[in-house]
Amino acid sequence: MQVTVETVSKLERKLRITVPSDQIDGKVEEKIKQAAAQARIKGFRPGKVPIREVRRRFGAGILQEVSGEVMQQSFSEAVSQQSLKPAGMPAIDDVVMETGKDLSFSALIEIFPEVKPGRFSEIKVTRPVAEVMPSDLDAMIEKLREQRKKFEAVDRPAADEDQVTIDFSGTVDGEAFDGGQGEGHKLVLGSGSMIPGFEAGIVGLSASESKDVSVTFPEDYQAEDLAGKDANFSITVHQVEASTLPELDDEFYKEFGVEEGGMDAFKVEVQSNMEKELKAAVDNRVKTQVMDGLVGVTSLDVPKALINDECERMRQDMMRQFGGGQQIDPNMLPLELFSDQADRRVRLGLIVNAIVEQEDVVTDEDAVRSKIEEIASSYEEPEQLINYYYSNEQQLNQVQSLVLEEQIVALVLASAEVIDEPVSYDEAIKPPSPEPAHEEDDEQEVGDGASAEANSEQEAALASEEASESEEVQQDGAKDSEKD
Repeated sequence: MQVTVETVSKLERKLRITVPSDQIDGKVEEKIKQAAAQARIKGFRPGKVPIREVRRRFGAGILQEVSGEVMQQSFSEAVSQQSLKPAGMPAIDDVVMETGKDLSFSALIEIFPEVKPGRFSEIKVTRPVAEVMPSDLDAMIEKLREQRKKFEAVDRPAADEDQVTIDFSGTVDGEAFDGGQGEGHKLVLGSGSMIPGFEAGIVGLSASESKDVSVTFPEDYQAEDLAGKDANFSITVHQVEASTLPELDDEFYKEFGVEEGGMDAFKVEVQSNMEKELKAAVDNRVKTQVMDGLVGVTSLDVPKALINDECERMRQDMMRQFGGGQQIDPNMLPLELFSDQADRRVRLGLIVNAIVEQEDVVTDEDAVRSKIEEIASSYEEPEQLINYYYSNEQQLNQVQSLVLEEQIVALVLASAEVIDEPVSYDEAIKPPSPEPAHEEDDEQEVGDGASAEANSEQEAALASEEASESEEVQQDGAKDSEKD
């Protein structure tokens, strides 16, 4: 086999591979003999078909089959011989495939780039510093009550914070429009869930009363054909309900897994989970800055093949998540929709993988155990969850990847410029704005902040999501080792 390599661009290599004809011809003849022994052709007894007849009928197909197998094998041998690490499937071209002639073809590939992570000392991280204050605890308890408020019918005009049941029908320029009608719709006044002016127009109406309300759609309204348009809504109120907050009693505490100890035990539980949420939010914000910093200080050419693969994977994930089990054409979501996020993920994966190799980072199994125990700690029988993680390879790999990522973050922080910034609890747990598209949505329902079991489930889910992305990122960067 002869191999020549041409450098097409920084990451593109064109291989010209030639395989001597005798390596092809021998395999072709062997397959022809096998076919002759098995062929059933009218006019010939089974196993007695002449070789020349088999060659005449099936020779071209057998040559193509053998050549395909040889091309695949010779390509693998060629990239190994040339110490190349393909970042994707080759584009095959210029194939010469004829009986009695050498087999030759060209294979255009992208290779993995050489990655040299930038200096960690050039990365700047602002780390929020906050604690759960008594006022934060009181505010959280009120939010928990608010989330569990109940509505009861009242015989009076509707006011802000009341829930109304309405029928409505909207028109623009005298014409009805899609989404402008509703029956039996429940709406909390003052919630801001409808366009400006709609909810305010209902305030003061009692059950069985109707009113026409004129509003204007915002200029940035999602439906472009309605943006900035004046509209008229005919609204009929069927029911007005006032809200009632639950009492802070044993029955309320039990909803959050607090069976005894009253208010004092409830506050301890709520504060404990708020502190967990705070730590997770701070860690996530720091991690985001570290990863952004690594991308920012590292110059890197990214193979298009890896980006395309990641785009396709993200598209398939979105189809599974939002497709509702229906067969939907993936082409409805163009790959370009994911290109920026995919580029960042692949870029980050290559950098993280390079750091792992450069710094000889090995997953701390003690930290893995601690992480699993932390996730399981709020369950009634934590040992069962711990055993589940260690018996489920996929779940265990996710936690291992999460811990490895935390080790990388700690490694970078040791050299980075870190500025501690005192902030309030609310500021610390608020997602960054704008929130990076690549990060997990770690905003949690405040209603579950006091529930031991609910909080641990959220924590497990968050860990799983973070670990999944970490694992995907590192797998993208590690594909080169898989191909060796």
